[in-house]
Amino acid sequence: MRTVDNLELPAMDPADKQALLTLARETIAAQLGGRALPELPALASEPAELGGVFVTLHNERRLRGCIGRFNPDGGLAETVQAMAVATLGDPRFRHSPVASPELPELRIEVSVLSKMRRTTDPASLEPGVHGVYIRRGGHSGCFLPQVATELGWDRETFLSRCCADKAGLPPDAWKYPDTEVHLFTSEAFEEK
Repeated sequence: MRTVDNLELPAMDPADKQALLTLARETIAAQLGGRALPELPALASEPAELGGVFVTLHNERRLRGCIGRFNPDGGLAETVQAMAVATLGDPRFRHSPVASPELPELRIEVSVLSKMRRTTDPASLEPGVHGVYIRRGGHSGCFLPQVATELGWDRETFLSRCCADKAGLPPDAWKYPDTEVHLFTSEAFEEK
C-alpha cells in the first residue's frame, strides 16, 4: 500500500486487476447482449477500506463512458460490475450509446480509489497523483488523477476545469471558503 498525504492507495494484486478487467468486459458484453451478468470473481487483495470505483471506456482516444461511485455499498468486484453496467448509460452519450459492434474496439480502465480527504489547501493537490471532488451548494464535480496527466494540465487548470466543466461553478470557485475540495488517490489499470 502506498500513502500520499495520508491518502492510502489500495495495493492490488496483478491477477486481481486482470480479473476485474475481465469482469468489466464480460459484464458489458452481457449487458449489451441481453444476457445474465457474469459471476463475481473471488479476489486476493480486497481493499480494507474501499473509497470508490470508476469504470472508463475509450474507443481509440475517444471517451465513450466514465461512471463511478464514491463510498460503494458492496465489495470491489460487485462495485466494478455495477459501474460497468452504469457506464453504458453515461448520460453524455445518450444520443450515441455504446453498442455491441463497438465492443471489440473498446478499451476498459478501472480506477480503484482511496477514501477522500477534505482539504483546506487545494494548492497541495499534485496533478497526476491526486483526484479532486469539488462541491458547493447543489453543484459537484470530479476528476480522476489521470485526467491531469492525459491533458497536460497544471494544478490550477485541473481545479478550475473541474469547477467549470464538471460542477457548473465559476472556474475560481475552488478558492471560495464555502467550496468543499476533497482529494483522493487511485490505482488505475487498463486493458492492454
